[in-house]
Amino acid sequence: MSLPHTDLSQMLETAIVAARLAGQRAMEESRYIHTSVKNGNEIVTQADPICQKIIIDRIRETYPEHGFIGEEGQDGNLLSIPPRSGTPIWWVIDPIDGTNNFANGMLCFSVSIAAILDGKPIVGVIFEPATDSMYTAAVDMDAALNGSRITVNDDEIDPFAIFGVDSHPYPSIEVGKQKIMDQTRYRCLGSTALHLAYVARGAMIGTVSPAAKLWDIAAGMILVERAGGIVTDTQGDPLLPVDLEKYDAEPLPTLATNQAIHSRVLEIFAKK
Repeated sequence: MSLPHTDLSQMLETAIVAARLAGQRAMEESRYIHTSVKNGNEIVTQADPICQKIIIDRIRETYPEHGFIGEEGQDGNLLSIPPRSGTPIWWVIDPIDGTNNFANGMLCFSVSIAAILDGKPIVGVIFEPATDSMYTAAVDMDAALNGSRITVNDDEIDPFAIFGVDSHPYPSIEVGKQKIMDQTRYRCLGSTALHLAYVARGAMIGTVSPAAKLWDIAAGMILVERAGGIVTDTQGDPLLPVDLEKYDAEPLPTLATNQAIHSRVLEIFAKK
């Protein structure tokens, strides 16, 4: 199933407005942060559910029948609100991607919103409030940063290239990840969505996130792909489609790179 350009444009504009509203509120909330722990190992702040509600409320003004999946549900669980009347569109939301940064007064975080149809993103927005950077993409549109087209770079793995990693260990690729870290100027920004946005704009040659959840990557995936990059799991297989009615926060080990290095990175990961 596909949607006409006018529908996609309206959905993208709705996501942009929602992301900006949530980002502005997050910046306000950053002045007085209160934290708690969920699931024994994840920090959540008072701003996370507030910003998630802002996003959902704004999208519902235009699309009351659509479904939602978000990081901040009841009792540490995900939020899952199925679409009404068989409507096939879901919105996947991470109101503050980079909560650990945010909770410690570091403004390296983002708002991530994607619309998903048939298990794949059709619209994606990542907003970085601290720099007022709005990354956007849709299935029939180029990836853009504040309205200007962006593309992945074509750089190879070398000592001056930047590769994004995260701090979650994943035994099957740890040896390979260390090899890539040894060969590049790696960065761990604490926001998977921002890593993906930076791959899309050509600031990073690639990024790996072995413990990513759907809300971490949904918007970033379409950004990277529309910017000319490649996104797979860490074995080179497709990550999507995902059955959203059954999705229960399972990790989606994600590798996103420019086209020049993807096969090489997979080879490195495959070596023990």
